[in-house]
Amino acid sequence: MADYAFPDVPSTVEWKTQEGQPVIEVDNLGIEFLRGRRRNLSLREIIFTGKSAHNRETFWALRNVSFTVGRGEAVGLVGGNGGGKSTLLKMIAGTLLPDEGQARVGEGVAPLIELTGGFIGELTARENIFLTAGLHGMSREETEARFDDIVDFAGPAVRDGLDVPYRHFSSGMQVRLGFAVITCLDEPIILVDEVLAVGDAAFREKCYNRMESLLDQGRTLFLVSHSASDLLRFCTRGLYLNGGTLVGDGPMDEIMDRYLSELMGDDYQQPSLEEREDQRLSREDAKIKRRLRREAERAKLEDEAARRAVLG
Repeated sequence: MADYAFPDVPSTVEWKTQEGQPVIEVDNLGIEFLRGRRRNLSLREIIFTGKSAHNRETFWALRNVSFTVGRGEAVGLVGGNGGGKSTLLKMIAGTLLPDEGQARVGEGVAPLIELTGGFIGELTARENIFLTAGLHGMSREETEARFDDIVDFAGPAVRDGLDVPYRHFSSGMQVRLGFAVITCLDEPIILVDEVLAVGDAAFREKCYNRMESLLDQGRTLFLVSHSASDLLRFCTRGLYLNGGTLVGDGPMDEIMDRYLSELMGDDYQQPSLEEREDQRLSREDAKIKRRLRREAERAKLEDEAARRAVLG
């Protein structure tokens, strides 16, 4: 896309970090977990044995993990199940504390991790929008200004049920509303954990377009996903976690090839250099076409807003 002089996209994000500087710094990060689920003794164990019958063995879910993410980078994290991906994302988000090292985040975060977290079933959808937005730092006035955008994105079914208790929403409607609220936050960093593939095909594409619109504004993305197409669509840089250790850091397509090759062994046919370059050019061409469509839509909306302003 470097050959195209796309205009700067207006953004309401206020950066504290200068261009070229890291916004996420992970330094020698490690966290240790118990293999058994229970940490506390039961009453029976206290009376009869004085010790737990459950496995007290520990393991390191992550250890010696270090990397930085710069302002405006789009980074994808890959690895097998149980490899520590979601754990790492939660430590960056601040919902888990490390046993070793630290994760420093220099900007505000919009966490697309557990989209329905923080929503209260007995409150209406309308009340939950204001509650969740407020919990993420938006004032009531800011939420009111974006209320229609949030509801429009979530869809007509959500609009029709704005004053219905949230618990009566289907799981799909709940996720739509959560995605709509979180992606309206003016935060420089977007953390995503396997939540883009939600809803039907039309809504998924709507989510993809919104994510690319946010990236157009120069925001930083940290994406955890098993979807090669999602990672290659959004990310230029890849990180590879294996057994809780960072074993790869490089261009997203190369990291994806390495991960799939190690995961699938002889069943994976690694592309040749020529095939990889053809695939890269095809992805770039698709990105440019999507960006041109977004620019045309933005120009159309600006013209409509100017026309309404003239008409009073």
